Amino acid sequence: MTYQLTAPLLDACVLGIVEKEDAYGYTLTQKVRELVDISESTLYPVLRRLQKDECLITYDAPYQGRNRRYYAITDYGRRRLDFYKDEWEKYKENIDKLLAEENKQVEATTDTENAEGKEEQGNE
Repeated sequence: MTYQLTAPLLDACVLGIVEKEDAYGYTLTQKVRELVDISESTLYPVLRRLQKDECLITYDAPYQGRNRRYYAITDYGRRRLDFYKDEWEKYKENIDKLLAEENKQVEATTDTENAEGKEEQGNE
């Protein structure tokens, strides 16, 4: 991805995945990596921080004779995710508007240049 992944955006990705269903650490890592280019070594500190911030809780569940640590979203984590979603929508709308204005300016400049070029050809 060309754009820099900020901590809040990464938090939103993790919370968005865990909101749908509790996730085992490895599975969660794989799902995040499908969305963004990130290493496991980057993701685990994010999970610990989200736990510390009380956005996520963990619990252990047996799997094939071993315990797996699962991550689940808290009520506070859901509110935080809603905040991130609102912020993302505002950000996206502003960027879309900016890019649309840039496209209109480019089109207007191109149209003006084309019209001037036709006038010059007609005067020759």
